[in-house]
Amino acid sequence: MGTKIKILLLGFILSACSVSGCADKIKRNTPLTETVLPSKKILYVQTEVCDPPSQLTGSCYNSLQRAIDVAHTVPSATHVTIAVAAGHYHERIVLSRGNIDIVGAGKNKTYVQYNLNAEQGKAYHRDGWGTPGSATFTINASEVNVSDLTIENTFDFLSNDSKDKTDPSKVRASQGVALLLDEHSDKVALYRVGLYGYQDTLFANGKRAFIYQSDIAGNVDFIFGAGQVVIERSRVISRPRGKAIAPNEIAGYITAPSTNIADAFGLVFINSRLEREQGVADASVTLGRPWHPTTNFSDGRYADPNAIGHALFFNCFMDAHIHPARWSSMKGTAKDGSKTLVFTPEQSRFFEVQSFGPSGNDNATTSYHSLSADSLREQALDDWSVSIN
Repeated sequence: MGTKIKILLLGFILSACSVSGCADKIKRNTPLTETVLPSKKILYVQTEVCDPPSQLTGSCYNSLQRAIDVAHTVPSATHVTIAVAAGHYHERIVLSRGNIDIVGAGKNKTYVQYNLNAEQGKAYHRDGWGTPGSATFTINASEVNVSDLTIENTFDFLSNDSKDKTDPSKVRASQGVALLLDEHSDKVALYRVGLYGYQDTLFANGKRAFIYQSDIAGNVDFIFGAGQVVIERSRVISRPRGKAIAPNEIAGYITAPSTNIADAFGLVFINSRLEREQGVADASVTLGRPWHPTTNFSDGRYADPNAIGHALFFNCFMDAHIHPARWSSMKGTAKDGSKTLVFTPEQSRFFEVQSFGPSGNDNATTSYHSLSADSLREQALDDWSVSIN
């Protein structure tokens, strides 16, 4: 049986129970009359059969995007919750409505997956940019909470990576974004989620985001962009490459921040674990490299000189795959169009404080030592108060 989604637009939801718990509190064998739920709007999503709890009324859908489209018809001042039951949802998701919660049944139970690479993704982006166009899930709104589900870009990066450069079937633009936090996103919180891809898994292209008790997995620049993102008590998992990696060769990069010089914080990791999948060698991954995106200016198109990336690892466990050099350089586009510019870690804002484990290190010169995890989070999120649960 194919996956079905039930979306039920209710009058109200009990303020004293969780999304999953509310349905259990409603008696099932009573007439479909006026609901007994006080205080917030909810879109209740359910897989398998369309047999709602008795006092919930609505229509069935077999598309999560369709459920989100219905949420867009609710007045923006009304908070909406979408509860997504266990299942696999194979579709591209675009969310541009704020003031909303999307709640799954667990990151090992509810999966949102799509197979798209940047070569194909050009057709899906407003400016024909393939990398953001490849995203499985796009959030382009403020005050969005997503919890207890996994978002994955299932493009077969490993097989493509293993192909010879002369192979005509090799996809050249092999980026595959799982989650895009787009330019109008702000105050996006993710709790207990899984974000899986290979190259460019998480694209932080908006403003503030908070990721807590989650898993983020990839291999090349898999957490990147100009946004302010705090990743706390999470697992950051380096994945193997498909091609053969020579001894002492760098196989992957965790971050590629392009933080604007006017922003004090970029990609901040607090009390998290840098782990690896099988096949990732010791000393083969660096913490990041500085991305200066090619940008249109009045005098030409070239690497943005104001993208002075910021990345900070604060009290994080680091397994043996982290390279002793810690950071890498990255090429950028010169004014003549050539890739001759080289941006170095020393030109960037890269920091490591009190890391530990097989590859632990400590940048003893930074002022971040004086901060607690709470104060660092508050500063990095510019006093946006987030829930730690």
